[in-house]
Amino acid sequence: MMAALLAGVLALAGAVLLVPALYLLALTVSSAPLAAMLPRRRDLRFVVLVPAHDEAEGIAGTVRNLQALDWPAEAFRIVVIADNCTDATAERARAAGAEVLLRDDAVLRGKGHALALGYAHVIAERWADAVVVVDADTQVSANLLVAFAARLEAGAAGVQAFYGVANPLASWRTRLMAIALGAFHRLRGRARERWGVGSILRGNGMAFSVATLRQMPHRAFSLVEDLEYSLQLARAGARIGYADEAEVRGEMVAGAKAAESQRQRWEAGRAAMTRRYGWPLLRQGLRRRQGLLIDLALDILVPPLSQLLALNAGIALATVLFAVWTHEARWLWLPAVLLGSVVFYVLRGAALSGLGAWRVLQTLLMAPTYVVWKLGLRLLRRAPTDWVRTTRETPPPQQGGRGPA
Repeated sequence: MMAALLAGVLALAGAVLLVPALYLLALTVSSAPLAAMLPRRRDLRFVVLVPAHDEAEGIAGTVRNLQALDWPAEAFRIVVIADNCTDATAERARAAGAEVLLRDDAVLRGKGHALALGYAHVIAERWADAVVVVDADTQVSANLLVAFAARLEAGAAGVQAFYGVANPLASWRTRLMAIALGAFHRLRGRARERWGVGSILRGNGMAFSVATLRQMPHRAFSLVEDLEYSLQLARAGARIGYADEAEVRGEMVAGAKAAESQRQRWEAGRAAMTRRYGWPLLRQGLRRRQGLLIDLALDILVPPLSQLLALNAGIALATVLFAVWTHEARWLWLPAVLLGSVVFYVLRGAALSGLGAWRVLQTLLMAPTYVVWKLGLRLLRRAPTDWVRTTRETPPPQQGGRGPA
């Protein structure tokens, strides 16, 4: 009787966890490189928006990097949105050659509100064909606008470039972030593009046609405004393309204290989106038989990798102990699938991170520490709800030029 009861519990738990495991496996096997695209014309006009909150230290370097984009100089402009700044962000951005929008609002705070101002300004000007968003601590590849123009020209409502880590060697945390983004951004982006369901916005290195912003106004003001707007666009049937050959790389925090604050904001924002949209979006996608909505629902319903790994490891251990106790080996396929899918996914992300085999090995040895740290964050105080600039341990790059290749 006891064995039957435990078998039923394991079967139920295993069935629930098999869905995210098989989803990650399907993404992983679909992550082969994508072909680059070139536009037929080079006259599309872009405004590159740079939302910035107290970024005086590095804003000039970001502007200079953007000025080196491989696109006709008369066909793109750089506009820094100095949002509730208490430092010299606006002055240094102007001195570097950018246009500046000032925003001071003690009540409506956050990146989403800064972007809303920028989008409204671009639409009202009637000059640009498309808008690009680049964070203030970011360096971009020179082909960013080329890649965006090709997808917009082909009919995409918006485009997302690969978003990676600018300082992967700063610490074991930043190396783990490079592996995580190799999986979460590049691996998933390639798979979705190959499936034809469209990409998900990552908040940095994204572009929209002005027509899209007019038809589907940006009304996303949460801590994860990129994911929120992705959901709004998906429900309206708009497709976001993925430009694998173009890159933006942002500086990630290396120290524990700053990383704790950053991760709390991300996790709190994503959890709110999961509660609000997850299951309704899945039901809507299944009812409409719309792959874009189903994939988006799975993306936000699948737990963060640290939680999923802990859950899978727990069920795997329980299954092995149960098999030993009952002398039945038929259950051992379950831990193999649960852990094998996640390991395959992580290793593929590591291969796409560009760290090299030795650094990957060193970094993955720290993964258990990272998992425990991430799980511990859920027990800490609530994350802030407005735009808090993450403390950086090293100055952002100041050089101009190509940026990451």
